[in-house]
Amino acid sequence: MIRSVHISDIDKLLDIYNYYVLHTTVTFDIEALSLEAFSEKVNHINAEYPFIVYEENNNILGFAYGSRFRPKPAYNYVVESTVYVQHNAHGKQIGTKLYAELLKQLKATNLHTVLGVLTIPNAASIKLHEKFGFEQVANLKEVGLKFGKWQDVGIWQLKLD
Repeated sequence: MIRSVHISDIDKLLDIYNYYVLHTTVTFDIEALSLEAFSEKVNHINAEYPFIVYEENNNILGFAYGSRFRPKPAYNYVVESTVYVQHNAHGKQIGTKLYAELLKQLKATNLHTVLGVLTIPNAASIKLHEKFGFEQVANLKEVGLKFGKWQDVGIWQLKLD
């Protein structure tokens, strides 16, 4: 089932997220986040944007949320989308289900554009975004340094209205 995030979910969400921090380049955080830092992040995002989780048999297998793209006022109608699925739960369409619900909730707001900001290459994430009609609009070369290697970032865009 997909539902809104609860404060009691944060430990599990942090476990999912920190796996990606420590083992992948999909996030540019370098060190695992503390429970305090992650709680603050979740609460800050959840106060302004949809933040949902995918739960199956009382186990959280993924989460998705929208967040502010940039702090300048002209960006107030643009949101960045984020989806994480537990690393050993891929192939169950959890990301697709989360994204469908997140986009549904975002469309019910006054937001204009959703951006997916992806470390590339990342075939699975690109496929997920393009499944929902996102189009690549930018390719930023060597903008993040993680694991001693420069990483590229692509930006995919979807207009909501």
